[in-house]
Amino acid sequence: MEKISLKNELSNNAYPGRGIVVGKTPNGRKAVIAYFIMGRSENSRNRVFVADGDEVIRTKAFDESKLEDPSLIIYAPMRVLGNKTIVTNGDQTDTIYELMDKQMTFEQALRTREFEPDAPNYTPRISSVLHVENGTFNYAMSILKSNNGNPKACNRYTFAYTNPIPGEGHFIHTYKCDGNPLPSFEGEPKLIEMIDDMDEFAKLVWESLNEDNKVSLFVRYIDIETGKAETKIVNKNN
Repeated sequence: MEKISLKNELSNNAYPGRGIVVGKTPNGRKAVIAYFIMGRSENSRNRVFVADGDEVIRTKAFDESKLEDPSLIIYAPMRVLGNKTIVTNGDQTDTIYELMDKQMTFEQALRTREFEPDAPNYTPRISSVLHVENGTFNYAMSILKSNNGNPKACNRYTFAYTNPIPGEGHFIHTYKCDGNPLPSFEGEPKLIEMIDDMDEFAKLVWESLNEDNKVSLFVRYIDIETGKAETKIVNKNN
């Protein structure tokens, strides 16, 4: 698979929707997570990311008086379970956390969920889990989506990456591009190049997202040797 520029990939797509990036820095020292949300409606755009301690990130209404339906937009996109970090685009974060805590696997936990019930888009649920322990790092990514827009079937795909190569990451997002209805992401996660510096990486992602549609971004770098993490949050509403 050809390694592509994340900057170009984002700049040339007005509406990838919500996206997850996971990878390893070129120097091999850090595991990297990026998660962004976008929105076309006022309800979707009325959000910010907030940190709830060091182990949880949540979405929150920027203006509570304008919050309409919270069901698919208010959730925890990131939770930490021991040496695992879970990142998703919906409340399946909690499902994965709770069931992995009961010794179920990432895939088993996601077997209990489907794509979002937001006809006619049937937004895919994208998820990732990172495992950092004693100097080792691996991760998996998943997408649950309707069968080419048919909600009678749920197609489930999991991609696992053992001993990731320094400087490489993978990018998965909810929508192939803008449209009505929105077409779901197709294929396996895209191979992208990574950056050592967290602030530089956050700036690259944020500035590459469509100005009208971007809402929030968080980037998290985890030291593979120590497990220590640092996080940066960027909100359009602040």
